[in-house]
Amino acid sequence: MVIQCIVFIKKAIMLRIAIQSKGRLFEDCMELLKESGIKLSNAKRTLLIPSSNFPIEVLYLRDDDIPECVAKGVADVGIVGLNEFKERNKDARIMKFLGFSQCRLSLAIPKLIDYPGIEWFNGKTIATSYPVILQQWLDEHHLKADIHVITGSVEISPNIGLGDAIFDIVSSGSTLVSNRLKEVEVVVKSEAVLIANNQLDEEKEEILKELLFRFDAVRTAEDKKYVMMNVPDSSLEEVLNMLPSTKAPTVIKLSTEGWHAVHTVISEKLFWELISRLKAAGAEGILALNIEKMVM
Repeated sequence: MVIQCIVFIKKAIMLRIAIQSKGRLFEDCMELLKESGIKLSNAKRTLLIPSSNFPIEVLYLRDDDIPECVAKGVADVGIVGLNEFKERNKDARIMKFLGFSQCRLSLAIPKLIDYPGIEWFNGKTIATSYPVILQQWLDEHHLKADIHVITGSVEISPNIGLGDAIFDIVSSGSTLVSNRLKEVEVVVKSEAVLIANNQLDEEKEEILKELLFRFDAVRTAEDKKYVMMNVPDSSLEEVLNMLPSTKAPTVIKLSTEGWHAVHTVISEKLFWELISRLKAAGAEGILALNIEKMVM
């Protein structure tokens, strides 16, 4: 007699995260995943890549496809610009603002035109790739304007007669300057956001919770320095009053009489503002170290 055994192997639960397939947002996302300790292969032309050390798989998509894919459950979570998320208006939740890929959606008009205020847009034609957000703004301010939808090179529209003004992404503003335009109204301040499907099961919610914990640790450490210095007792109170800290500076008595070591965490910008004052107060051997992760 031959006994046949059927073995069912449960597939490991993976959280699927959609990210942009190329561009600056792609690079920022990959750096964040790397800093979060998530290892991915460098396989080319592969749309779906699992991590080798964390229950997550990365799905590469166009940025404007990410909100819909997350809303429909094709991906469990996604990283996308807030501007794209608002424009697509899909049923998903924002879990975290990530602080990178910052830009703004603004209205701009030809440089030589005098701008009296938002009423200038009444009766005008505005070229944009973001008609949904623009229409919402117009409605909120009780303005009537024609929206001309265009994909790509929106900034040239006034120069070739396709519109009186534009509504587009602005980062540095150099593109506006080169096309003889000026920014007159900021409508949306955008950055990368982590969005999630509204129907995640309990297991995937737990993975997402751990992912957010790692992201927080990376983001908290950015632009922070771990600073150590030796301070004479006579200047200790003065130095401590200068220093911010997540709790309080750590003060350690040194073997050399009359001296203490002071350890603290401060922003890089504040460090350069304080360095001269610390030295003037008598601090010596000042050492600043980068922080990779910081758990609050």
